[in-house]
Amino acid sequence: MYTVYVLHSPSSSKIHIGYTSYFEQRILSHNELGNKGWTIKYRPWTVVHTEIFDDKKAAMLREKQFKGAKFL
Repeated sequence: MYTVYVLHSPSSSKIHIGYTSYFEQRILSHNELGNKGWTIKYRPWTVVHTEIFDDKKAAMLREKQFKGAKFL
């Protein structure tokens, strides 16, 4: 099972989109455990949307759709 997720950083008005097969651990990494990468600069993150997929290919396609979308 794979989760596509959309995160929002209220302090900087940033959005992060990703997918993972370990959702709870991934969110913990974005908010607390990670020590490098883009997302640590904009903590804390709030989960604003999730979608569940049975296969990785479908999750990757949905992530790509989100990343190509224009948000106002």
